[in-house]
Amino acid sequence: MRSIEILDRLIAFPTVSRDPNIALIDHARALLEAAGARITVIPDAGGGKANLFATIGPADRPGVMLSGHTDVVPVDGQDWSSDPFRLVDREGKLFGRGAADMKGFVASALAAAEEAGRRRLSTPLHIALSYDEEVGCLGVRSLIDMMEAAPIRPLFCIVGEPTAMQVATGHKGKRGLRAICRGREGHSALAPMALNALHLAADFIGAIRAEQARIEAEGLRDGDYDVPYTTLHVGKIAGGVALNIVPNRAEIEFEIRNLAGDDADAILAGLAEKGDAIAAATGDPAASISFTEFMGYPGLDTPPSAEIVSFVKGLTGGNSTIKVAYGTEGGLFSARLGTPTVVCGPGSMEQGHKPDEFVSRAQMAACDSMMAALLGRLEAGL
Repeated sequence: MRSIEILDRLIAFPTVSRDPNIALIDHARALLEAAGARITVIPDAGGGKANLFATIGPADRPGVMLSGHTDVVPVDGQDWSSDPFRLVDREGKLFGRGAADMKGFVASALAAAEEAGRRRLSTPLHIALSYDEEVGCLGVRSLIDMMEAAPIRPLFCIVGEPTAMQVATGHKGKRGLRAICRGREGHSALAPMALNALHLAADFIGAIRAEQARIEAEGLRDGDYDVPYTTLHVGKIAGGVALNIVPNRAEIEFEIRNLAGDDADAILAGLAEKGDAIAAATGDPAASISFTEFMGYPGLDTPPSAEIVSFVKGLTGGNSTIKVAYGTEGGLFSARLGTPTVVCGPGSMEQGHKPDEFVSRAQMAACDSMMAALLGRLEAGL
């Protein structure tokens, strides 16, 4: 399988989000150029990372875009049984960092592009490769900026995150926020005469938990998700300098993962009111709780009746749809470009981000079969 040969090379690029991906992009570019693709590379400010957009086929009409991210999560502290950046083929499984999330799909897409270069397509094939997806779908935004300004946008988009080749029509949106809690420092021997910012933070975490309990009891529900309601989660807290100093500042990082029908801005506004009330209740003018947003992406909510859903079902042979718990760049393609989008790729996210991450040979074969069916449709014309 040519896709597995390509995957072997992709795994060898250690494209952890904190590190450059440009060597992988250069490799993909050379492969796509050999297939006759028209290619645009969009580097970041430092030049160490880049997006890539390639088209094979007619230039005067929209095509089907296969989208994948090139970055992977770290392996630090994980107990791998083999080198995570060397593909290991064992008992029908292909092990390596990113094998499932999501270099397996990228490899299959590049193999399809090679085959597309040998055909006369009536409808073009687009390949979109992005960076820094794992840290908030950050890199793809400059690619979308370019596509927004283009005279022709893709007709359909398939984001190849691991879904075990099921067609996923939705995922929740996400907002990543930092709450700054300010108090007034003092000696711990006189703690009641100061204002402990960590205590403010603890009270605000209580408010977040109360809001989560309200949403779980009263909020919207979507049974297609593993967790069928909007979730709030506190992931980090920091503050304090020494035990004998009452801290004057504490930071909390929290997130909102919202269903399409829930307004994350309204939830955040309610939390801001609760934060103001917590600060006001101290009676101390130094007290405050304020927010900054450091990442976010919209949810994806493609109707099951949409043409793209039946189109991709026809490629995979599936007859049902799912929704996924994790986020993707698909929400951005849908919201900013108006491009109908689904998520469908080999492997399972249950294998991602873990030691000994793998995608099975059977799943790669299923993805290659989808690509073959897609090329047939593009050759015949949509």
